[in-house]
Amino acid sequence: MKMGTSSSLLPVASALLILMCFTTGNAAAASASGLKLNYYAKSCPRAEQIIKEQVRSHYDEHGNTAVSWLRALFHDCTVRSCDASLLLESNAATGLVSEQSSTRSFGMRNFKYIDAIKSALETACPATVSCADLLALAARDGVAMLGGPADIPMRTGRRDATVSYYGEVERYLPVHNDTVSAVLSRFAPMGVDAEGVVALLGAHSVGRVHCFNLVARLYPAVDGAIEPAYGAYLRERCPTADAVEDTRDVAYARNDRGTPMVIDNMYHKNLLKGRGLLLVDQRLATDPRTAPFVKKMAADNAYFHDRFAAALVKMSENGPLTGDKGEVRKDCKFVNS
Repeated sequence: MKMGTSSSLLPVASALLILMCFTTGNAAAASASGLKLNYYAKSCPRAEQIIKEQVRSHYDEHGNTAVSWLRALFHDCTVRSCDASLLLESNAATGLVSEQSSTRSFGMRNFKYIDAIKSALETACPATVSCADLLALAARDGVAMLGGPADIPMRTGRRDATVSYYGEVERYLPVHNDTVSAVLSRFAPMGVDAEGVVALLGAHSVGRVHCFNLVARLYPAVDGAIEPAYGAYLRERCPTADAVEDTRDVAYARNDRGTPMVIDNMYHKNLLKGRGLLLVDQRLATDPRTAPFVKKMAADNAYFHDRFAAALVKMSENGPLTGDKGEVRKDCKFVNS
């Protein structure tokens, strides 16, 4: 689930107008869901600042944590709702099976740093800030650390699930070789349209993909949609079709060789050159429902950032638990006893 310089800056007045329209347009839905800006203003005034400080600290020590927060939010919100169910660990005594143990969660890491952030919050404001809000805010701040849009208006007030949705992970999470129709249908219930999907998948501008998810495009022959030189590079990264998923030293390729740790529109530019790493990525560039947005984002990094921010907020508000639903966990790994 890093940063770059805008290739085409929007005029200040235009950018402000877009932000105002975006914020106003979502106000009613946010109110209905129980989420709002600065939810912890009175109960834990420094909550968002604490999270931002922690995200920066861990990023400075381990840059890949910022990518982890974004991927974690994507997984958590896509499976049923944004409720931190992803963070629950398996518990033999209660029969709970963690979503992290699903094959779809392969490669996810850095959960121990979630514990560190939660510990800082608990020290300042015990039993106040939910793990679901922690994930949303950490992802927002991680995006900024990766050179993506800063100060995304992330609403808070989510509460934490007391159950795992392990059995539903495969039903909800998109896969690397999905059709465009399948991906659009998975995001539509969240209110994310085709433009938003093209923007959200731009998160593939950072991080890496394991060869396990690539070899079908490389062997026995390289997919004709892949630029020949890029196909040769990928075969060097993934030299055999027998890529194993569950090994410690997993072979991988970077999503973006140019700016691998920057959330920018190099992802969309690469799609237009036949350098889409995953099959679902490359399909966006040719499907008539998504291709126009790929071209527009490839031409304008500021537009991509604007749409990415809007889509990320939409996704982060997918069916949150609010009010008296769920709980506020003291430890993100376990339900309160």
